[in-house]
Amino acid sequence: MREFVNQYLVAAAFTTFVAALLHYACIIWGAPLFRLLGAGDAVVAMLNRGHTQPLLMAAIVGTALLLCSAYALSAAGLILVLPLRRVVLLGLIAVLVVRGLAFPWLKPFFVGNSDVFWWTSSAICLMLAAVHAIGLRQVWSELS
Repeated sequence: MREFVNQYLVAAAFTTFVAALLHYACIIWGAPLFRLLGAGDAVVAMLNRGHTQPLLMAAIVGTALLLCSAYALSAAGLILVLPLRRVVLLGLIAVLVVRGLAFPWLKPFFVGNSDVFWWTSSAICLMLAAVHAIGLRQVWSELS
């Protein structure tokens, strides 16, 4: 256990955990929560017709975010040492940056999502990437 707790990685873990919970909440509350969080008409219509694809995608993204939250806590020294911490966190940072910057190219594939959704979720992704990157930079030499 290190002498100090990396506050950036703790904040990154917490916010990533909250994002995971929001994805899981969409599975529980369905179309109304998807709509509230900015999902487009196509996604809501799929849910209303009984399609499970949006629920499956929410579960996959939620699980990935939950795993990344655990990796941030591991890098912060608060839980057991997980393998490949540097690699996993670098991969997460890369995915978040790409998702945050690529929304103009992604929009046509997700018709109906509001502009507010795209700008807000992209800003959140970039902020999450920054917090993870700052924290990872601070503990880089301590990680295997």
